[in-house]
Amino acid sequence: MKRALLVAGGSIDPAFGAAYMKGAHFDLLVAIDGGLRFFYDSGIAPDWIVGDFDSAEETALRFFEAKEDISWMRLIPEKDDTDTEAALRRAIDCGCEEIHILGATGSRLDHVFGNIALLGIGLLAGVEILLADPKNRIRMIDHSLRLTKQEQYGSYVSLLPFTSSVTGVTLKGMKYPLTDVVMTCCSSLGISNEIVEEEAEISCKEGRLLVFETKD
Repeated sequence: MKRALLVAGGSIDPAFGAAYMKGAHFDLLVAIDGGLRFFYDSGIAPDWIVGDFDSAEETALRFFEAKEDISWMRLIPEKDDTDTEAALRRAIDCGCEEIHILGATGSRLDHVFGNIALLGIGLLAGVEILLADPKNRIRMIDHSLRLTKQEQYGSYVSLLPFTSSVTGVTLKGMKYPLTDVVMTCCSSLGISNEIVEEEAEISCKEGRLLVFETKD
């Protein structure tokens, strides 16, 4: 399985990013615009650099421009998609089957929601995409997902419908189980559940469900 790590220009703690990279092997490292600073500070060369560079720091940009063996994808500022979406689609086109994105959250809530929406691209392409920061790991499902208590990201699991409704929601191995429930977008029913068995299963029949693994 080909795995990619994309680092966008949102909020990213350098220590968290380094630990995240150390704990997993990635075949492809991609810096997205302002995310270039993370690679510069960490002393790591990305395989690709993508962006219109409206938020990239000049020092980091010039440093990597002088390096060889880095692929560049230069975008124009006036475009219909974000730099992150362009990088994500490029990684999928190159055969990546699992994509992790850091720096996708932060103070710009429009960017945060936009990045969460990009998880749907993975469903359409059959690629698993995860957004992660020090407190959260987020993914989108339209079928089923198994989470082990040993490997979960934090103590809580929250579920929010991304579509107007999600039918057949069933939760097993969790503190608050559900069986064949319809979840709607105007409800907080799925907030702050917990895995109580060695493995939990989340499944649904129709619709798209956001799964948040969170740390308090």
